[in-house]
Amino acid sequence: MPRDITDRVLASPHGEAGYSVIEKLLDAGYEGWWIGGAVRDMLTGKVPHEIDLATSATPEQVAKIFPKNDSFAAVLGTVIVSQSGHTFEITTFREDDSASDGRHPESVKFGSREKDALRRDATVNAMYWNPVTRELFDPCFGEADLKEKLVRFIGVPAVRIQHDALRILRMIRLRTLLHGQYHPETYKALKANAALVSGLSGMRVLQELEKLLKLEEPSVGLEDWQELGILKILFPELEACKGVAQPQQYHQEGDVWEHLKACTDAFAEDFGPDIRIAGLFHDIGKTMTFSVQERIRFNHHAEASAAIVGILFRRLQMPNERIKKIQWLIEHHMMMDTFHKLSDERKAHWYFHPWFQELLQLFWIDIKGTTPGDTKLYDFIIADYDAFLNAHPRPEKPLLSGDDIMELAGLTPGEDVGKAIRLLKDAQIRKDVTTKAEARAFLQKLFPKTS
Repeated sequence: MPRDITDRVLASPHGEAGYSVIEKLLDAGYEGWWIGGAVRDMLTGKVPHEIDLATSATPEQVAKIFPKNDSFAAVLGTVIVSQSGHTFEITTFREDDSASDGRHPESVKFGSREKDALRRDATVNAMYWNPVTRELFDPCFGEADLKEKLVRFIGVPAVRIQHDALRILRMIRLRTLLHGQYHPETYKALKANAALVSGLSGMRVLQELEKLLKLEEPSVGLEDWQELGILKILFPELEACKGVAQPQQYHQEGDVWEHLKACTDAFAEDFGPDIRIAGLFHDIGKTMTFSVQERIRFNHHAEASAAIVGILFRRLQMPNERIKKIQWLIEHHMMMDTFHKLSDERKAHWYFHPWFQELLQLFWIDIKGTTPGDTKLYDFIIADYDAFLNAHPRPEKPLLSGDDIMELAGLTPGEDVGKAIRLLKDAQIRKDVTTKAEARAFLQKLFPKTS
């Protein structure tokens, strides 16, 4: 391990705490190692943000060494430990259980460090480093593969995939992370076994997609999904975007698929998971709204996209409230050119909306994923948004909740409640309504039968 990166890591608060955990394991007579991504990061000159550990101690023995910590998923051999305010997962060396399908282990069989390495997916993830002794244990030659940025399965690739199909998506993500290349046998196995991803749960697919979209250049992995035949299995609606032409004057980057990939590469580091998902799927409705008039057009594609993702996200077992939010972002992503025409009252409706800042992020992503990209309108809206907020402080919490309105007006959930909430909010912004008594009076005028 290079000395300069070792010194930097161990001088960091997280690295120092991780050192202390290993030290306690060694003092108790057990093996202790940093494993996987942390070791990989260090060998590429990075300070790891997360450090996972492996040990010869059983979960019960780990719990005795760190008595103030609660075990987590102890049946899988892992204990969560807190040290100096930093959290670490400590996993007991284990080996694959032949009765397991890789997703639902029948049991955990503890083993040696050597067998623990063989159960890991990629060679570059099977490196162990001891921060106390500075020893590197690399039985699968992961360091050599890392130098070549080579993504290679440990063992027989097809067998590893059949044991757990999620490894297909993980290996693609690893290649994307490393900006690397596949070992030929690994690539052949990924392509030959791509159909196995159809057996993955929507939740697992969503989790893996979100991890991919957090990387520096998600388009690399997305293109692999398409090339290997995974995209048409998991997201046929997204696969359909390939080959859908766009107007050359506005989209010189290529078809809809190329545009969406470019959008994912435009994510800023601080963008949250919802906006990243919205950025990938925001134009998916162009496949069903394509027309050629004086030029290529996609009339009402935002609304079509929102409808499609509603079905798609339910397939991914996404919570309904999250679906509703991302649908709203996608449905409204084409309305930005109307803002300069709005009255202050209507601007307040949008600028004070809890999701408006993310809508601006989606607009920015859309521009950056387009060639040529023109930010003039975006810059105008940002300036107008800032000026409006300076002149109109954000209103306080609504005076009446939706439940209050339904009770006072005798309404049931529906459009009337939404209308009342919106109108009352606008009146509060204008300062026409400033107290709960005035809000009730406003509601009585809106619904004369209110008692």
